[in-house]
Amino acid sequence: MPSTSIRKTEYDPENRILSVWFVASGKRYEFEGVPPETFAAFKAAFAKGRYFNEHIRNHFRYRLVAIDDG
Repeated sequence: MPSTSIRKTEYDPENRILSVWFVASGKRYEFEGVPPETFAAFKAAFAKGRYFNEHIRNHFRYRLVAIDDG
């Protein structure tokens, strides 16, 4: 099911970095140290926003990725 709050995700398994783009703000955040199992469960979750809030937000270090204006 598409999320109403999360526009896009990408995962780098080698570095365990989960990138999340949000619909409302358009901002991208990178979450560090996310295990592959957590990402797999996130991708499989019916309610991705709920899973994100319960299992990723406030559980992993993160940073806002600056938007490149080109």
